[in-house]
Amino acid sequence: MKKLIQTLALGVTALGTSLSGVSAEEWRLNNFLPETRPETAEIEQFVKDVNATVEGDFELKLYSGGSLGLPNTDTLRFLPKGAVEMSLMWANYLGRDAPALSSVVVQGTIGSIDEFEKAIPAVQEIYEEEFTDWDVTSVGYVAIPMLSVSVFCRDEPVRTIEDLKSKKLRVWARDQVETFTRLGVAAQIIPQEEMYVAMKTGVVDCALYPALYAHTVSLQEVASHASFLYPMASGPYVIGVATERWEETDEAIKSAITTAADDLWNRTNQYEDDQAREMEAREKLAEQGVTWAEDFSDADRELFVSSVTETWAMLAEEAGGNAPAYRERVLKALGR
Repeated sequence: MKKLIQTLALGVTALGTSLSGVSAEEWRLNNFLPETRPETAEIEQFVKDVNATVEGDFELKLYSGGSLGLPNTDTLRFLPKGAVEMSLMWANYLGRDAPALSSVVVQGTIGSIDEFEKAIPAVQEIYEEEFTDWDVTSVGYVAIPMLSVSVFCRDEPVRTIEDLKSKKLRVWARDQVETFTRLGVAAQIIPQEEMYVAMKTGVVDCALYPALYAHTVSLQEVASHASFLYPMASGPYVIGVATERWEETDEAIKSAITTAADDLWNRTNQYEDDQAREMEAREKLAEQGVTWAEDFSDADRELFVSSVTETWAMLAEEAGGNAPAYRERVLKALGR
């Protein structure tokens, strides 16, 4: 299946060919995150560190915000084909081609930093194994903050699951669709670059989004109300290189990349200030016109977590292959 998908990706291969008119010493790093995201600033520093270390004509260049036109859902198709030399990847976006990846960490199942720190080594190990099967080598990681996910609504506050049942909700991943469907809520996946218009035009009434990043997509301009629903830990972003290219790369360049990647991970794998940053983000959004309602109740959050847990088991079974075993490995790491 993997080989068939890669072979059929003719459009992506053509794009890779059109982009290949660069020096052999220049590597492009595809970053689908917007330039305004704090993770992008950290990736920019990673690029600077690599270039400062490598001697000679090699240069790593960063392209952020999807500027290369490479869909993040297609990474396992375009990266092994050489459309770019290096790319940021997020497992939850890759479930179409690698279903097992999307069920390694289902968002909402890990609700504390302590639990997340227990799970991280197992998650990284699983990612490396799975990406290897797709001829991609994981050369670095970018940690994602422990996020607080809120329900942002256009016209009126929503702070109960019962009230949410009468709204159209924007989400960003299939596991969220499944989770909210179990709760009787109509949820649909809308990419973040389309979310602003979807909210403004009423395609959806509410959007699931972290307050910490809301300003990066101008969500405060189309949402008047917000209420915190659940804490979310996610598997880290992965920096990948086609395995064949990585194996052929000069050892000095590989060393510079892995050293800079270690520093990148150490900088981002910090969670002490996450809650303070969350509250600061809420205050700024309030100054810009977002009214914060009371949080969803503990009973509603427990109901949500129960639904997420059922979704995780279902997705792992549905994906088949290694997915159930991956889930068990994460559960074991969590001590559950």
